[in-house]
Amino acid sequence: MATQSLGRELSNREFFIQRWQQEYPAFIRLFRALPADRLEYRPHPRSRSAGEVVALLVSAQQSSIQLCVSRKSFYSGLRWQEPASFGDLNQMISTYEHDHDALATQLHLLDDNSWNHQAWLIQGKEEILLKDTVGGLLWIALFDNVHHRGQLSTYVRPMGGKVPSIYGPSADDAGERH
Repeated sequence: MATQSLGRELSNREFFIQRWQQEYPAFIRLFRALPADRLEYRPHPRSRSAGEVVALLVSAQQSSIQLCVSRKSFYSGLRWQEPASFGDLNQMISTYEHDHDALATQLHLLDDNSWNHQAWLIQGKEEILLKDTVGGLLWIALFDNVHHRGQLSTYVRPMGGKVPSIYGPSADDAGERH
């Protein structure tokens, strides 16, 4: 059990919601730091472009909403959408913000039984990659999203932008107050 600053023990579900909420502003700061006219940037031919990484993060959040609603599975690959399907960067940010609110609603509707309900990560239509709980898959999604946020943060400077604060000041904003 994790503890809040007030000393009350949190359930795994409550701790997840707290941690997920705390990560959200860093995603938005990073998205807004991306030069909108450079979303095709990719550091290597095998790497996803900046726009593809943002679309992946938007898609992953939408899949998390569906996982909370269905309490059955987190579909890998089926929810992926091309960046153009979300529109421009501002539209992707708007979708991410809207879906963040929708996911917040769904997370608060889960009780501990729903959180601990068996679920699975599926590839394609039938291939089960991982069996876990709804909560376990949401944690995996959060960790994966944080990983991809870190990946995307390395794109900003070569794209001509300034790296924003994620967990503390970056070299680009060290002189600014937060």
